[in-house]
Amino acid sequence: MAKRLKRIVDFAVSLILLILLGPVMLVIAIGVICDSRGGVFFRQTRVELKGREFEVIKFRSMKPWRPNDSHVTSSRDLRITKVGKFPRQTSLGELPQLINVLRGEMSLVGPRPLLPGIPDRTRWSDWS
Repeated sequence: MAKRLKRIVDFAVSLILLILLGPVMLVIAIGVICDSRGGVFFRQTRVELKGREFEVIKFRSMKPWRPNDSHVTSSRDLRITKVGKFPRQTSLGELPQLINVLRGEMSLVGPRPLLPGIPDRTRWSDWS
């Protein structure tokens, strides 16, 4: 019963936030489009608690990835676009994850979905 209630709350809150923050998300999306070539969103494979993979959605804040680019980023990465700095610093780039919450792929409150192949750091046995 608690899981069902949590899912209902996640769905309702994410839907309300998407509606209320839609104008902010639209401004960020237009900024991303005007600032550099490529899509508006960045998708990254993550793993749900049940072990299924899904794509987490974020606003793209960097120039499109090229094969010789490093996957590791820092705050001084030269690939970060002019418009991309603000959403990265304010965490507004994470707003599209509300779509993932609406779909039931992640929750508003709970453990962060892991990258594939990364051990679950909440279990010490994975570190041995």
